[in-house]
Amino acid sequence: MEIYVVDYSALVSGGLRGIEKEKIKNAKFYVPLAVIRKLRELASRGMEEGHLGIRELLRLREEFGAEVDVVADDHNLDAEDAAINLAKKIGAKLITSDEVIYNLAKALGVSVELIVFRPVKVSIEEFFDEDTMSVHLKEDCIPVAKKGRPGNWRFVPLRDKPMTRAELEAIIREILSRARSGAGFVEIERPSSTIIMLENLRIIITKKPFSDRLEITAVRPVKTLTIRDYKLPEKVIKRLETRAEGILISGPPGAGKTTFARALALFYASLGKIVRVVQAPRDMILPPTITSYSKSYGTPEELHDILLLGRPDYCIYDEIRNPEDFKLFADLRLAGIGMIGVIHATTPLDAIQRFLHQFDIGLIPSILDTVIFLEAGQVAKTFALRTRVKVPHGLVEEDLARPVVEVYDLLTGKVWYEMYVFGEQRFIVPVSSEAERQLYGYEEARVREEIPFVMKETKRAYVFSFSKDYAGQSVAMYLGERRITTDRISPQAIIKISKRTSLGRKISRALAKGEKIKFVIE
Repeated sequence: MEIYVVDYSALVSGGLRGIEKEKIKNAKFYVPLAVIRKLRELASRGMEEGHLGIRELLRLREEFGAEVDVVADDHNLDAEDAAINLAKKIGAKLITSDEVIYNLAKALGVSVELIVFRPVKVSIEEFFDEDTMSVHLKEDCIPVAKKGRPGNWRFVPLRDKPMTRAELEAIIREILSRARSGAGFVEIERPSSTIIMLENLRIIITKKPFSDRLEITAVRPVKTLTIRDYKLPEKVIKRLETRAEGILISGPPGAGKTTFARALALFYASLGKIVRVVQAPRDMILPPTITSYSKSYGTPEELHDILLLGRPDYCIYDEIRNPEDFKLFADLRLAGIGMIGVIHATTPLDAIQRFLHQFDIGLIPSILDTVIFLEAGQVAKTFALRTRVKVPHGLVEEDLARPVVEVYDLLTGKVWYEMYVFGEQRFIVPVSSEAERQLYGYEEARVREEIPFVMKETKRAYVFSFSKDYAGQSVAMYLGERRITTDRISPQAIIKISKRTSLGRKISRALAKGEKIKFVIE
């Protein structure tokens, strides 16, 4: 009878599956108590590795009828050292899936066998076809897949029978075994959740108490695009090539932000730029020339030092979420590295506001100069930021001039938003009808219709007369496309503006230029 000592790595990686079944039946397996303690500790904390190792021991005994014994050891030894020590002590062959342990055992004269279980594919891949974006498997629920493309997808049931816990546990075991055999890696592991990258699949596993049932979600990129596939205007391409160094890629979940970020990484690499990527998880499929760093395995300080010392031309920071992410992004950008951030946002303004909550308004244009907003996989809007000293939109007196950050459409040059400080408050004001529609929706913008009026010029004032129906209404006054003030129509249905005021002088200049005056209800 062959005698084996099984170490921790062989149990949790599925390495024992590389031994022939007949060989298992005619062998005796010893497991150091330190390995059992480690498996028990991990399982009690909810870590998947602990459960996998225990199930593998159970499979050895129940499925193959193998003889398994636990051997006490020196409490000062950890699980790995205990296995080597026991194999040498009893003259058994050590079974391991860890190459370091294999080489160390050989160096110490211990009989050792390196067995790595590499399944060709895992069963979750059978749920995918060429149109599948993601697969959702949940205990006691029918498995479903999201099929289609960003902005045009549907949920499709994959079978009529609900998934059982046993099926899900078998899939998890296959996923972890393949990931640890070199086909992927465990990106994040917590007591009730695990994120794994397996080739081009991003796999999220959740269980109780974090989720109500055991669940597996697998997401896969459905298409690889280049920057030219987006058919961007030449003005946008030119800005990306020459001026944009603080880029924000924004959009709602599933809008195609990561796909665009990858295309941008390849675009800069094709221009001969050094490109680095910071991700968690690392699901952006990139060529070997572009190095990807993990936020999960590196601290912000480590990433900061590595990127500054490495001196990349551009760094793509995927999934900006936490305060530490914003700080690191800003620090690297202000240090002179071209930064491209990916952030979830319902509108471009939402993306900018998330930075506004972290930094002073005056710093924002130094951190961000271009905001690209995606919808349904396409670039919907491209905005740029600049600082000007002016009277903010909605204010009148010239002595209220101050630095104002303008957010404008890169293609048309039209300003959509202004950001400024008034007193101790920070304001973000929409200054165009398009911006109002984006913020308030179509119905809200539609009721802000232009209202008719008659203007009469006297020696000292401009008098605007309205229908009696508008008496008491609050209205906004525009000179051309510039919103310059808000006022309330008097009970006599008029607004009177003295020519001696700064507003009166603005009206005089506008009339001389032939600019249109209009009023809309607030």
